[in-house]
Amino acid sequence: MKKIEAIIRRSKFDEVKAALHAIDIDFFTYSETFGVGNERKKKEIFRGSSDTDFISRLSLSIVVRDINLQKTVDCLLKSAYTGEIGDGKIFVSTIDESYRIRTKEKGDDSLYMKE
Repeated sequence: MKKIEAIIRRSKFDEVKAALHAIDIDFFTYSETFGVGNERKKKEIFRGSSDTDFISRLSLSIVVRDINLQKTVDCLLKSAYTGEIGDGKIFVSTIDESYRIRTKEKGDDSLYMKE
């Protein structure tokens, strides 16, 4: 199993989500995230601080079976792409084990609902 962490533009989220669903990747988590990088953004007031120089993005976390890794990465590369600085990053790491709490299933069986 692999864990894919992708940092993407907020404006691309709906397109990325639809593309993932189209390749049968129906479960992932996402959260709002902030960072700094090659893209420069004007300073804004954030939680009372006026000198914050951050870039707002979304962070997606997707755990897939090894067999689905490349199609998922390719999907993200295509759907999150704008060609501009700040399109984001994709990180892949190995997951040793996973468990579904409700059924106690483990490994690949714990990732998706059985038909």
